[in-house]
Amino acid sequence: MRLLLDKHELILMEAAVVERLRRDSSVELHPRLVHASLLYDELGRRKLQMVYQSYIDTAQEAGLPLLICTPTWRANRDRVYESDIDRDVNFDAVHFMNTLRDMQGAARSAIKIGGLIGCKNDCYRPEEGLSPGESEESHSWQISQLAQAGVDFLIAETLPNIHEAIGITKAMAVTGVPYVISFVINRGGCLLDGTPLWKAVNILDRAVDNQPLGFMVNCAHPTFLGAARQRRRLFARLIGYQANASSSNHTHLDGLSQLEVDDVSQWGDEMLILNRKYGVKVLGGCCGTGSDHLKYLVINRSLTKS
Repeated sequence: MRLLLDKHELILMEAAVVERLRRDSSVELHPRLVHASLLYDELGRRKLQMVYQSYIDTAQEAGLPLLICTPTWRANRDRVYESDIDRDVNFDAVHFMNTLRDMQGAARSAIKIGGLIGCKNDCYRPEEGLSPGESEESHSWQISQLAQAGVDFLIAETLPNIHEAIGITKAMAVTGVPYVISFVINRGGCLLDGTPLWKAVNILDRAVDNQPLGFMVNCAHPTFLGAARQRRRLFARLIGYQANASSSNHTHLDGLSQLEVDDVSQWGDEMLILNRKYGVKVLGGCCGTGSDHLKYLVINRSLTKS
């Protein structure tokens, strides 16, 4: 993964997965495991494959590397135990992704698979976050499974609380697998618990000897970062951004029954500024995004710095 980052100026990452499946009336998401349960249903597996393949095709056509993540955002220990699925969900998810990658022939080497986890509770309610000790104990089970299953990197996404992030970082650091920590931020460029992004990065880098490969932001419109207002040293550690398609607040989007998106070109131009001007190499999408968003990045990647 480090070699990939050093070699390429732009790396694509998947766009929305859960949101696309949530709005597909032909599949039903699990009340506890969300899309992980689709691994055990023939139609569900096909739908998962179609979503991931659309992003793989976009990256292959552009000749760019791609990061894709296991459908395990909600497959933590408690949720797996509380579900009606008596299977090795995290191992099975990695097997599914490896099989999908193997289907790509010679292009498989440009695809890296991330073992994905999320916070234990509501990602938009930082007050529900775990303490560092609780977090390390709670998340180690899933992190260990994903690492043992052979992912290329580990990634924790949509983290709203610095304390829970500390525990996750410690649990990932001991695996020896490269890992990434990704936060959800507000319009002021801070974690939802109010911690400035640059400060959160510093705290986690100091918390472990085996530091994260880098940090990301996801589930927030690119304008939320306020890149020009951030401390420049942040961009030495901020390697990626998976942005929502809408510039509305998370609380507004979370309650909508219909998809809300801004203009793709406005979204894409803001993302490309992060890449060209601030050196954020990994660009992908979150809620409301799809292949068209990644294609915009590919088509317009030659834009000069702004």
